[in-house]
Amino acid sequence: MRTYHDHVDIDAWLWWLIGAAVLGIGLVITAMPELGMLAVGAVAAAVVSGIFGGGAVAQVVVFAVVSTALIAVVRPIAGRHRSQRPQLATGVDALKGRQATVLERVDGTGGRIKLAGEVWSARALDSGRAYEVGQEVDVVDIEGATAIIM
Repeated sequence: MRTYHDHVDIDAWLWWLIGAAVLGIGLVITAMPELGMLAVGAVAAAVVSGIFGGGAVAQVVVFAVVSTALIAVVRPIAGRHRSQRPQLATGVDALKGRQATVLERVDGTGGRIKLAGEVWSARALDSGRAYEVGQEVDVVDIEGATAIIM
């Protein structure tokens, strides 16, 4: 019968899983994706220990290699995806780049266009340029309720 002071050995694979859980909790709390990649490395080390019976050196090497590989490969891919514009533009972003028809002469001081079925106030991007009624123009930006055209 065991007493309170008896020593209980915990297998190495269980320590790796506990570490992975702690890293996973850290990921959720801090939103640092690197912690998730370290957690995957800890799970890989647990597999090496528990299933393949690898020693301490093999476990640490697998943890280091898997974690480093994930950080080296996944971080740049995630960074590229994060920097891309969303595929579906909404609101005024959806109007940029669209064509409109001039309803009232548009110059650097103002005018009116028909954009996406609605009448908008507009002004020319180049203040020295004027667009006449019926002319097709491109919307390059929206400032407040005014379309900037060229």
